[in-house]
Amino acid sequence: MPAPLEFYFDFSSPYGYIAAERIDRIAIKHGRSVDWRPMLLGAVFKVAGSKPLTEYPLKGKYSTHDFNRSAREHGIAFNMPATFPLPTQGAARGVYWLKKLLPEKAVPFIKAVYAAYFVEGRDISSPDMIADIAAGLGIDRKAFLEGIENPEIKAKLREVTEDAIHNRSVFGSPFVFVDGEPFWGADRLDQIDRWLQRGGW
Repeated sequence: MPAPLEFYFDFSSPYGYIAAERIDRIAIKHGRSVDWRPMLLGAVFKVAGSKPLTEYPLKGKYSTHDFNRSAREHGIAFNMPATFPLPTQGAARGVYWLKKLLPEKAVPFIKAVYAAYFVEGRDISSPDMIADIAAGLGIDRKAFLEGIENPEIKAKLREVTEDAIHNRSVFGSPFVFVDGEPFWGADRLDQIDRWLQRGGW
């Protein structure tokens, strides 16, 4: 069976959200699955010497305009949150806890958290908020809150983030590996589609 598309993302990434809404369809089209790998952009930015696009002079205003335009192009609901960016450790840990114990709930949780932030403007940095999102998917709220504080789950998120930075040179979100070939940005998904169709070039 072909290897999954390795999808690195941060829940505070607008382009990560747009890509998350599209990547499943591309994977299915080519007989692939997606390995969802949340990471922490804050740690990436420290090593890369960068910061959120919205914080750059001139580029910040354009980037906000482009987030909205890119979402509209693909028919994806989008509302720029009033508070941006937000810490996303809890949500990211929640994914790894679900992947371990309730893997069938992981992707619905990812999509629900992204929508909560980039459509509804909810505070996804709040453990109670993400626990509410989990509960809405039929996940035990108390177990979820305990899970995201589990030292093993915390270590897993650190491990994935460090590996992404130091071993795979991931410097932004979304970042996708297709059979080892790296693609950065939501605007590369169409190229990924063609790459898979042609078997590379």
